[in-house]
Amino acid sequence: MSTTTISAPTVSKSHNADRLGVEPVGKLLLHYSMPAIIGMTASSLYNIIDRAFIGNGVGPLAISGLALTLPIMNLTAAFGAMIGAGASTMVSIRLGQQKKTDATHILGNTLLLNFIIGLTITVLGLIFLEPILFAFGASEATMPYARDFMQIILLANLFNHNFLGLNNVMRASGYPKKAMWSSLITVVVNLGLAPLFIFVFGWGIRGAALATAIAQIVGFLWVMLHFLNKNSFLHFQRGFFHLSKRIVGDILSIGLSPFLMNITASLITVVINKSLASYGGPMGDLSIGAYGIVGSVAMLFIMVVFGLNMGMQPIAGYNYGAKKMDRVLSVYKRTLITGTAITTFGFLLAILFPRFIVGIFTDDATLSGIATQALRIVLFAFPVVGFQVVTTYFFQSIGKAKMSIFLSLSRQLIFLLPGLLLFPHFWGVNGVWVAMPVGDIIASLLTLFVIMWQRKKIEAGPTLA
Repeated sequence: MSTTTISAPTVSKSHNADRLGVEPVGKLLLHYSMPAIIGMTASSLYNIIDRAFIGNGVGPLAISGLALTLPIMNLTAAFGAMIGAGASTMVSIRLGQQKKTDATHILGNTLLLNFIIGLTITVLGLIFLEPILFAFGASEATMPYARDFMQIILLANLFNHNFLGLNNVMRASGYPKKAMWSSLITVVVNLGLAPLFIFVFGWGIRGAALATAIAQIVGFLWVMLHFLNKNSFLHFQRGFFHLSKRIVGDILSIGLSPFLMNITASLITVVINKSLASYGGPMGDLSIGAYGIVGSVAMLFIMVVFGLNMGMQPIAGYNYGAKKMDRVLSVYKRTLITGTAITTFGFLLAILFPRFIVGIFTDDATLSGIATQALRIVLFAFPVVGFQVVTTYFFQSIGKAKMSIFLSLSRQLIFLLPGLLLFPHFWGVNGVWVAMPVGDIIASLLTLFVIMWQRKKIEAGPTLA
């Protein structure tokens, strides 16, 4: 591994990245976040529609089987998020410091890391798939659906890792609209193939997985073509395809926050699924399916906020690297207000129209009743979730990995996990649902304290080398 410090030529002033330091913050946030929001919303809508296809075309237990795969998908996404978020943040900061060569080396390391980790996960996942699914709460009734889905998803994991990681770098290097089209292309391919494979060919849940896998491969090819193009501002170059201990360390340390968020989300999902199976009695499998529905709805709004955060990230990172702290705080405040409004809108829809929302996924009366009640409870504290998610991502965007990690872990492990273990003893299956909004409220109060405490340190500017 090379640890050589790379020299840094000046970034061309004609490139899009330099807009980040001079144009109005509000205009930039709109320019960078809207493509990301569109892409993330489209991906989330695909997940909702895909579950609707599976629920209506395969059956309610298929939704439960799909919900059981969520912890594994979170585990695989954890590594992709770690590399993608760490690399994109480092690219933004390095471009803000006018170090294009360093940014190019980061790009090469991103590709290598994704290939190594993605291939490892695929091999181990396929070998130990059934024991993992049983440990995560699968029953004899739901195992066939979960296994059939994940076998195909794991085969495409290598491509998905690189697609997600490189797409983040594409956005950070000044191509937000192209990054948006990356997501939209995968969604269009997915939505076009899924109903064909499920309803026409009769391939069931394997058809849904195959549609997803093909879409991920198409997305990978799209981003690879971008970075192979020498006209792209940041592109693959000979001499930059060797791992640097310094760069890998920076990527992993900054990306550790979203990595731990996904790992803890996987752990929490396992606990939720097993608790629902245990306290749900004969309705345990359907309760897991209800959680799959509720999670899909909640994730739609969370992903919109994530898209907003992705728009904030290059602006905050670039200006933090350039020590323009007034612009850093300005983009944070604008993102915070918008993110809170988005999750508040989600809360209102869940409270006012829960039966309509659940009806999109299933016409099974029992599953519908469980999911409707769960939706109202789980999204009760949703208005404060936007604030917590934006602030956590903001710390990551300016390279303050430790604080971002702390806030990520506090929400999942310190507040939510104890509630999931304790509340069901008193309120049964409803205790599982109640633990989620309680954890959100306490975590948001802690986040408010932390951002007030850290404000002066943020205003002091970067310490990252």
